[in-house]
Amino acid sequence: MIIPEILHSWILVHSVKIIAVFAVAWLANRIGKRIIEKIIKRIVKVDKETKNYQEERKRENTLIKIFSGSLSFIVWVMAFLTILPEFGINIAPFLAGAGILGLVIGMGSRDLIADFLAGLFIILENQYRIDDIVVIAGIEGAVKDINFRRTILLDKNGTVHYIPNGQIKVTSNKSEGKYARNL
Repeated sequence: MIIPEILHSWILVHSVKIIAVFAVAWLANRIGKRIIEKIIKRIVKVDKETKNYQEERKRENTLIKIFSGSLSFIVWVMAFLTILPEFGINIAPFLAGAGILGLVIGMGSRDLIADFLAGLFIILENQYRIDDIVVIAGIEGAVKDINFRRTILLDKNGTVHYIPNGQIKVTSNKSEGKYARNL
């Protein structure tokens, strides 16, 4: 039978390449995550002596999770695209389609991307924390939650304000002086 011989030779040639790609992707992912963790821990420098230890720890873990997740996504997509030609699939149409799809999604979701990037910089730069008293977009209140898409403020009247991070142009942190005095 010719089919088993063809299948046997294909497995011998291509399975080694496929296994090697998976092994390299897995190894790159593990090493990359450790490097990201070390870099972020050096940058954030959580001190157990400070009052905001838990908040700084949350910030550190959030940054590690975001960058590690992004790395994993990129590594596994690259591995998948590297393996497709081993099955005789031309990836050029996929790449062209992905480029067009990325452009369409990028244009349609630019507000979401702006919110995400602004939220990332708010957290990276430690502009304000949960329970800080801030003024954002003319609204003064306590920060109740921060994520990459939006900031939630609770004002003096008990009104909850959801502010997309991409719309935040100026922030005044009234709690910042409190932290400076405690240092």
